[in-house]
Amino acid sequence: MTLSPLLAQHIARRPQRIELLRHIAEQGSITRAAKAAGLSYKGAWDAIDELNNLAHTPLVERVVGGKGGGGARLSAEGQRLLRLYQKLQALQAQVLEAAEDANDLDLLGRLMLRTSARNQLHGRVTAIDAQGRNDQITLDLGAGLSLRAQITHDSTQTLTLAPGAVVVALIKAGWLSVLPVDVAGTPGHDCLRGVLEQILPEAQGPCEMRIGLANGQTLCALSPRCPVNVGEPVNVWLDPANVLLGTPL
Repeated sequence: MTLSPLLAQHIARRPQRIELLRHIAEQGSITRAAKAAGLSYKGAWDAIDELNNLAHTPLVERVVGGKGGGGARLSAEGQRLLRLYQKLQALQAQVLEAAEDANDLDLLGRLMLRTSARNQLHGRVTAIDAQGRNDQITLDLGAGLSLRAQITHDSTQTLTLAPGAVVVALIKAGWLSVLPVDVAGTPGHDCLRGVLEQILPEAQGPCEMRIGLANGQTLCALSPRCPVNVGEPVNVWLDPANVLLGTPL
């Protein structure tokens, strides 16, 4: 299985994520791995969800009843990624030596943009339907899941989108509506079926919910209350107009 270009870019720009994977492999515990990597427990799970969503298959697997807190282990793909990163480090050293000017690296940094969107879902374009000045982009997320994004026609051209193109769908956690499976959502919105895996309550604001999808990716949603219990299925509803798209540089 080849390494996703989006994942390759991500680990090149954020090596601390690889350090977290290394500590998980050594510790077998999210709590201890997070401490060793200088992250909070919540920050560690955010990083894991982000990596799993960008990979073709999950890199980290949850282990129920893990020692020292939330248990986890690297999947076979996660172990392979660690080996690949050692090769990447050697190549990176060569690139740094080849830079003609110190400003070259600053320029690359500006071109590689990070985002505040909590949800970054890896998908592939399956259809582009013109709707006036806008285009409706349909994405295949794998495991029978699909998602639509409504963007301008100019944006479609700027991103050079076409069927088969690999993209990342960016969705803010506050744009998701999590409902029980027997409650209808807003007409015209997309629906992703998942399982509520974790609830992180917050006394001063909405609770955070992590929803596992059938394709192994995870969604993070915010809500003033949790509609179901952990382990129960939910429907996640979202407006296609709130889905942003990004492509590899």
